[in-house]
Amino acid sequence: MDQRRLALIRSGGVDKYRCVGTGYLIAPRLVLTARHVVVDKSSGEPWSKINVQVGHPRDSDASPRRATVLWAPDQDRDVALLRLGDPVEVSGTVQWGRPVGSAPLRYEALGYPLATVKEGQRSVEHLRGVLPPLAGGADARDLYVLDQDPAPGKRADGKQAWSGASGSAVFCEGHLVGVVIHDDDAFENRRLHACPVRSFADDPQFVDLLQKYGDCSPRLIDISAALSSKLSAHSGEAVLSGRPPAPRTLTQAEEDLLRPLWALLEDPSLCVAHARTLVQRLGLSVPDDYSPSVPELVPLLSEHPRALATLSESLASTSGVKNRVARAELTGLLARGRALGSSALLSVGEHERLMAELRGIVEDDPAVVPRAALSALRFTPLPEVLCPVRLSTADLECAVEGLEALSDSAPVPDGTPQVPALLHLVEYVAAAVDERKGATLREWNNRVAERLGIHPSALAERRSDAGRWAAHRPASASRVLVEASCDDDDQEGRYRCKVWLLRTDSPPAPLPSVTDRPLTAEEVARAVRDAVHGVQSSDGKDHVPLVSVVVDRAGLHLPVDEWNPGPENMFDQGVPLGAEFQLTLSCPEMSALVRNREDAQRRRWQNGHGTPLVIDGDCGTEQQVALLLKTSHRNTRQVVLHGPPGQRARLLDVCLALGVPVVLWDRAAQTYEHASQLDPLQPTGPMADLPERVWSYRGSAYGDPVRHPARPSLVWEDMDPSPLSGLQLLDPAPLEGTAPS
Repeated sequence: MDQRRLALIRSGGVDKYRCVGTGYLIAPRLVLTARHVVVDKSSGEPWSKINVQVGHPRDSDASPRRATVLWAPDQDRDVALLRLGDPVEVSGTVQWGRPVGSAPLRYEALGYPLATVKEGQRSVEHLRGVLPPLAGGADARDLYVLDQDPAPGKRADGKQAWSGASGSAVFCEGHLVGVVIHDDDAFENRRLHACPVRSFADDPQFVDLLQKYGDCSPRLIDISAALSSKLSAHSGEAVLSGRPPAPRTLTQAEEDLLRPLWALLEDPSLCVAHARTLVQRLGLSVPDDYSPSVPELVPLLSEHPRALATLSESLASTSGVKNRVARAELTGLLARGRALGSSALLSVGEHERLMAELRGIVEDDPAVVPRAALSALRFTPLPEVLCPVRLSTADLECAVEGLEALSDSAPVPDGTPQVPALLHLVEYVAAAVDERKGATLREWNNRVAERLGIHPSALAERRSDAGRWAAHRPASASRVLVEASCDDDDQEGRYRCKVWLLRTDSPPAPLPSVTDRPLTAEEVARAVRDAVHGVQSSDGKDHVPLVSVVVDRAGLHLPVDEWNPGPENMFDQGVPLGAEFQLTLSCPEMSALVRNREDAQRRRWQNGHGTPLVIDGDCGTEQQVALLLKTSHRNTRQVVLHGPPGQRARLLDVCLALGVPVVLWDRAAQTYEHASQLDPLQPTGPMADLPERVWSYRGSAYGDPVRHPARPSLVWEDMDPSPLSGLQLLDPAPLEGTAPS
């Protein structure tokens, strides 16, 4: 990295600059930067005014040069080339690289982030940290992850602290490997993303421009973490020799690791064998005759966060640590490493295998890991990414790393290590998924627990708890059923309301409600809220209440979820029912109109599958839909309805008449083109979590209706579609305080 090639870029219209970014001079008249720094996002055209100042402020007082955009391929590759009006001559050439292997690489870059602004002037920030090659994917356009060492805090004004660093050239081992394009909000300014050079180095136009203005073609050199550079942290040189350089003075933390290491690796040949296995698993490049002593191995263990766990994985597989004394030494070594903060819980291989398995599970069901964490780790402070009800695959690694440092609080046999929170969670996830995935996770847990010295009975206790949790998890302790109806002589917009509590272990029980007069929508909402809150206070459980609203066919199109009870007290202004509760609709009236409808519902629940039928313009007539539901989709449990309101209402009748128990549609949709408004709900995602996804979206729509235009309605008929049928129930008692005075 050459500080003389650093470039400060300002771009905008003729009236004022709109964007500030960073660039890097790769040829006398070429500057490499990020596309969004020099292209107007709204129009897709380059800014009309672009000024570039080349050189580090300490070394240069050059005036800004005008520049034009020569190359800005597409938004997927957020990079661009600028042509300077006047050349800037800098000796030397740019070396290009491509990170390879699995070991994290040190990186550095120079940029002008907003966090450096003082008295209106931007300063240079020396970015530095770790680039983990395995954090990327197989696609050539996948972004590099940059884990930044020094990171700015969140700004009080809400602006992005890293704004202005976009376009910074990223270097590993002196080779340009990528271009910074944005930060990652989930990691609170500690992580940046970069567009890899490998994604555009062979672009014909880029190559032509570099040959024209730089007289050379970009040639990528494979860059991997060299072991010798790890062990010679006292010098800036990476000496590739068979014998690593003399070890530097060990820190006190490293000295604390020496005694148990000597006890486990006192045989020099054993030390060399395990060291070579270690560096191979870490993905480091080493000479064939690499043969370190124990003191020479210690700096590597403190430098790489997964080195100690990976070494212990190798040690635990040998007969030498099967005896009690050696096992105690290994357990103590791991505990000391974690206590000193120099060692992660999992080895490289364990982490890779767990991430691969969990990634598929989270893709199938984003709610399963947070749900399992809430039950398994009730008394453990969870990482922030596990607090929402859904976990994205992008946040999965952050969740795992956050749990690696935590233990659960449950007791263990005397003299044995605590069970890590991550292993406790894995047991619960294993209990919640299918048999094959569960067996894979439990086998992974067994191996890790054995390496860590976890007592078998401690893990068995967590596994038993997880099994009991999974067996009872699908059944909800209670839900509230609301009947909202209109008499012929009732004023329009007024409804009669009855409320029952439905429990899995007892008959329906009436709750206080109003029966002697028709109510406004707001009064119905208030009656429902008060009844539900009363159930919550006696239930003692922390969950989003389930509310099923029984309506007739006409009532299916009422915006019940938008009914707002108003203020509950002087501090709480109230939110709509659908934003506070998991609210669904039910229409028993259809069973009175269609013989065998309840049998069809029961058949679909028992024999059906969760793959929904999406009804769009290609199958939008009543006859077509009925034919599908009687033939190829005879056992389909869920239908997603799109289309204009009139057509949608007729198709809804067809679906309910033919026993489809779950139907989702958007009341706000006016045409088939509005189908995408439901996409944030993942309408074809796991059906079991659909009410929760609808509830979450309704809350977002109430807070920001413009960005969330859909108004979802959800019919959900349970296995027993008429829980009140056949019961002679007394009318619920009137709700105090709502009768007319």
